[in-house]
Amino acid sequence: MTDGLIVIKVGSMALVNDRGDGVDYNVISQLSKDLNEHTILVTSGAAVVGKLDYIKRNGHALPENDSFYKSDYASQGQTILMNLYREFMNPKYSLRQVLVEHQHFNDVDKRQHLLGLLERCAQQNAVPIVNYNDCISSEECRKMEINLLREKNQDVVECIDNDETATRIAVLTHAKKLLLLTMLEGIFINKDDPSTLVKELSSKNRDELIAKITDLQSHCEGASRQGANGAFAKLEYAKFAVQNGIDVIIASSKYRINDILANKVPNTHIFVK
Repeated sequence: MTDGLIVIKVGSMALVNDRGDGVDYNVISQLSKDLNEHTILVTSGAAVVGKLDYIKRNGHALPENDSFYKSDYASQGQTILMNLYREFMNPKYSLRQVLVEHQHFNDVDKRQHLLGLLERCAQQNAVPIVNYNDCISSEECRKMEINLLREKNQDVVECIDNDETATRIAVLTHAKKLLLLTMLEGIFINKDDPSTLVKELSSKNRDELIAKITDLQSHCEGASRQGANGAFAKLEYAKFAVQNGIDVIIASSKYRINDILANKVPNTHIFVK
């Protein structure tokens, strides 16, 4: 892959407007415009966007006691998300949707096939947009498959959420940077005090930096939505990225990617000096 490859992950709630009843087109527009052949976008939001669209068309939500409701929402939301990214993305680039599951990282042949696909995107002027395949993924089956893999292998990728998926994609492709976009401007010592934003977390070696990340995790709590692991989990995945030589940036999706990378806006930058 290119030396300047950047893996970008955007969270579900970062794509929803402040009222929570529709897509935030400003976020998707500015995000899409900064995508190019040196970027891989890992996007959440298919199930959330699908739910909003379903309610809009039917006047009610699906019953959440139905174990298939998330799959149904995700399959409806995928097409909407891809159409929006295509609409706002620079027309000089192709767009390629890549749906992954844990097996694509845990199986050597599938992992190499995925890497080859992503490498060809960079060579063929295409932008890959990756999402976990919630449409056909069953949580019960996933847990059973993961348990079987753990009996054979200690290092098992679960893809619990797209923060993990993005981190694994970054490591697989030897990316230079991993950019995690969220609703917040970064990691805070006190989430209720904007002045406590941690702008930089760095050290001269990886072990010291990982120790600093662990210490920072003790200040983290809360998440943007129910079921998400929030800042603590992002920092846990940051450890894995740092161990593999990747810089991590956590920032708000309201800012342009290029401004975040140029450090023109608030963010948390985690790196080995």
